[in-house]
Formats: sequence, C-alpha cells, structure tokens
Amino acid sequence: MAFISKSTIQDVNTRLDAVSVTGEYIRLEQKGGRWWGRCPFHGGGQEKTPSFVVDPDKKMFYCFGCSKGGSIISFVMEMDKLTYPQAVKNLAVKMGIEVIYEESRQGEIEQDNTLKTGLYELYKRLTSTFQHFLFESQGKSALSYIKQRGISDEMVKSFNLGYSPVNRDFLYNFLRQKGYSDEFLAKSGLFSSKYKTIPLFSGRLMFPIEDLMGRIVAFGGRALPGETQDNKTPKYINSPESEIYEKRKSLFALNIAKPLMRQSKTAYLAEGYMDVIALHQAGVTNSVAPLGTAFTDDQALSLRRWVDRIIFIFDNDEAGQKAANRAILTCRKNKVACSIADIKTGFKYENDAVDSDNFKDPADILKEFGARILNNVLKFNINDFEYLIFHGKNLYAKDGNINKAVEFMFPYLDALDSEIDKSDYITRIADIFKIERSAVRNEYSKWRQNNFRPSYEKHNDEKKGNISEAGFQADEPLDVRRNIELNLLTNIALNMELYPEFRSVLEIKDFDDRAAKEIFISLEECFLRDEAGIDSLFARIKNEQLKNFIYSRGTSGEFKGDSRKFMEDGIKIIKVKKYKKRLTEINGLMRESERNSKDIDNIDELLAEKIEIDEQIRELEGR
Repeated sequence: MAFISKSTIQDVNTRLDAVSVTGEYIRLEQKGGRWWGRCPFHGGGQEKTPSFVVDPDKKMFYCFGCSKGGSIISFVMEMDKLTYPQAVKNLAVKMGIEVIYEESRQGEIEQDNTLKTGLYELYKRLTSTFQHFLFESQGKSALSYIKQRGISDEMVKSFNLGYSPVNRDFLYNFLRQKGYSDEFLAKSGLFSSKYKTIPLFSGRLMFPIEDLMGRIVAFGGRALPGETQDNKTPKYINSPESEIYEKRKSLFALNIAKPLMRQSKTAYLAEGYMDVIALHQAGVTNSVAPLGTAFTDDQALSLRRWVDRIIFIFDNDEAGQKAANRAILTCRKNKVACSIADIKTGFKYENDAVDSDNFKDPADILKEFGARILNNVLKFNINDFEYLIFHGKNLYAKDGNINKAVEFMFPYLDALDSEIDKSDYITRIADIFKIERSAVRNEYSKWRQNNFRPSYEKHNDEKKGNISEAGFQADEPLDVRRNIELNLLTNIALNMELYPEFRSVLEIKDFDDRAAKEIFISLEECFLRDEAGIDSLFARIKNEQLKNFIYSRGTSGEFKGDSRKFMEDGIKIIKVKKYKKRLTEINGLMRESERNSKDIDNIDELLAEKIEIDEQIRELEGR
C-alpha cells in the first residue's frame, strides 16, 4: 500500500496559511498577532465572546472555552470528517503541491481511492460533458433560455452551466463505456433509485453545485419549454444526498460568494439558481441560494462563519412570505441578524411608471433594467421584526383580530437569546398594537406553556483548565522558573527544528517532571524516525491534558519571542539545577568521607569536581 511521503506532508505544513485555511470554516478577526473566532466545536459556533484562537506562526488552533486544540491539519480533519491522509491530500491539491507517494513493498495504488474520490472525478467529468452539449445543436433550447433571461456568457462560464441531453439512454451508456460499474453508478445520485438506467436529469439546463473547496458535488436541473415529458414534470430537480453531498448543509454559489461575504459581512440569500446568477452578474457576488430545501440551521451556521447579516430575497407572494417567516426564525435562533429585501417598494421607487408586479425577482429586473437598477432596488430592505409585524397586521389585525396578530410574534420572541431583547420587543409589540405590556407578557407566558419550545439557549459547556497528574494547568500564566522543564519542552515541541541541537546538550535523565519527560520521549521518537510536524509528535503523546497544555501555550502568544533564546536560557537553568543537585551530593559525600576518615584521595577528587562545577555554574549564571 502507498502512503503520502514525508516530504509532501512537510511541504504542506510549511506552506499552508493557517488563517486562510481556518477561515474557510469560521469567521476570524485579528487581535494582535493572533486570530479569534467563535468555536465550531462547542455551542455550535454560537458563543458571544470568541474563545477560539488561531496562531498563524505556530499553525495551531486552541479553544479556551472547551480546551480543544491541534494543528491546522487536525482542524481540517475534524471539520470535514477526514482521515489524516485525506486532509493532507486535500490541502496539497488546493495549494498546488504535488502529492508524492512512498511505495510500499507491494507498490499498491493510493490507499484513499474511495467512493468519494470516484464521485468527485465523475461529477467533474460530467460538468465538462454537459458544458459541451450546451453549445451543440441539441442544447439550443437551453442556450436560448439563458439568453432570454439576460445571462451573460461570462456567467455561463463562471457557473459552469450545461445541458443534459433529452435522450434518456445516453448517460447510462456513456458512463458504462467509460468503465463505471453498475454498483458505483447506483451510488452516484445520477439515476432513478427504481430504474438504474434512467437518469434524473434529461433535457434540462444544468447547474453544477460546488462545495467549499470548489469541487462539483451535485447538480440542479431546470426543465425547458418543449423538452418536458408531461405536465407533471417538476420545473426544478436536484441531486439526492450522497457520500459527498448534504442538501441541508450546502448552498448554491457559496464557494464563489465567500470572498465578498467575508469582506462585507453580509450575505444575500435568494430563492433559486437564476436569481443568484443574476445577482452575481450585477456585482452582488455575496449571493447564495438553498438547494431545494427551506433555509436550514446548518446553512445559517455556515453563513454565520463569515457574515453578521443575511438579507433574504423572496417573492412577495404567500409562499415567499411563509419562506421568509421560517427563515427569520432560523436566523434568530442561530444568532444571525437578518432582513428582507423589499423588491416591490425598491422597484416602485426606481420606476414608478412601471408595474412592479411584473418584476418580482432579480433575474427579471436585471434583464429589463440592468445592474444599476437591481443594485438600487436591493438597498430597500426591512429588518426582521418590522417585516413580521407588517405581515402579522396584514394577516390578522386588519380584520380586528389583535390577539392573533400579537400571537403571530411569539415564535420570534421565543427564538431570541437575550431576555433583555425579549423585554424590549414585548414593549414594542405592546406599543404598536396599543395594548398593555403586561398583557403581552402574560399571553406570551401562556403561549410558551402550551407550545413546544425548542432549546435555543446557549449550552454552556465551557470549562476551566484542569490540573493534570503532571501538575500543569492550561490557563496558568507562563513562568519559566515555576516549571522550567515543562515550559522548555513545550517550547521545543512548538519549534521541533530546535530538537536536534537540544538533544545534543540534554538527556532524558536531566528531567524530573513526568510531563516534560513524555514530551522529550515523543520528540526523540519523531527524531529517530525522521518525522516532522506537530501532528506526528502529538500522535505519540498519550496524555490528552498535556496535549491541551501545549495547544494552549502555542496559541497564547507567550512563545512569540525568540524561541532559540528561550531554549538557550532554559538549558542554562536546567544545567545549573543539575550541577547544584550534584554539588549537594558531593558535599554529602565529602562530609561522610571526613567522618569515616576515608581515603584522602577520594576527598581530593570530590573537591576537584566541586571546584569545576562551581566554575560551570558561575559561567552559566554570568557571574
């Protein structure tokens, strides 16, 4: 079996940008020389005060809330649920590093050539095939539809749009000829679960769906005029979930939208593929869309990594209003601010002479009036509370049913995390409907008792550093003379390139601290096996609290100084400690020799050693 070479692993460790890699998953803000964010491992990334820190120099992360830490490679492993070789390979591919394998005795092929790898390759190949068909004669209707919607050639290329042939026999035969097995195709998500040769997509405009790494993981397909089989054919269909695709966690165009989202701290969420493409064409490149599902908790948390606010762009019909109501609650319970784009009002402001009911979505506005008008229209948005109040009034208050209108707001109150915010909004609701605040509070309390209430409160599982059997605590300040052995070995662990020099001066017997000894032994094993990287070191350290101690120190900023100077000073202290210990032994031996009138030569030898050690100590202490 072949394994990823040590040189490749070292190259990945050397070249990876810790902030950039981690920033693919959570939103980070710089404070000093470190980057802080909300921990994705406890509390669902919902903590109010960031406790998760990334050190770009040490290329490590640590959460001071849940005490989870590690290298950036281990972070990717945890977030994407990958093995170590898979994480290294993915990072290498993304950085353009050639993945070199070390041949085993049997010289077998790469060990992680799994179903996922095959699916990624298949979807990439099909994307190119569908693109080819779009510009052939049989893709004429799809290309015509794209032009009718005002989508530019640039967007067609950017989003890899394609066309799936009407011929339902084509895809299965094509892929079988390429060597794909029936068993593999059955797991591909491309064919009917009931009829293994019938494709899900035929005669449709194809929208490839990418993951955060830019890999094609699924497709969306739109039916085209004249190419549907019957009136029951849905306008849009999406790939089913597979080994590489989870609908509830995915968003269309997220990989493209992420840079501007991080910069603007805002995301636009539209209803469908064409709306997103139109928005990107208009320069609103922080736009995404769900994939055949309502807006989910997972999608809200995903966006929350990079943005502070989500602006929803939904149709102003009954279905759109219901979708907006659900999306608002999803945002609020996941602690993301949101608002609703008021396209009708914005369009009316820009073009009062035109019937705004004929232009409900971004694609239509872009086609008829251009990017400038679309951007101006999007400036009109209503915050979530005002939107729900307006909606509740229209549904109930206009008919005099104030009770129902007030109760319509209770799910919103229930989704709020802060009791202060709840009190404030109760006051606003009471003032708007001109009723007593106490009445709103009482009705809300009754509603909560009679309705299932999800647990939106923060789960506080943050914990203090624990004293380990070795006597260290992760949240204690660094004091080089309090536990020089542990701190010195921690410094070497964080700067493994210093270890060859370090081991030439000190030995394992020079240390008394058990934790320091465990680090020393682990470093020595890595050295003897020519293994680089902190992942190799931590794989050999068994004490989890010791690992957390090193992680916390590595990301605390306390080792930001000159690591070599710290090592040299530490070595001096250890040597002085060792020499003074030997002096104590010599003094005892000399007293014993004198009491027992032992050989005078032995006393002379001990005295000579004592003088030499005294000189060594004076030199080390600079006296």
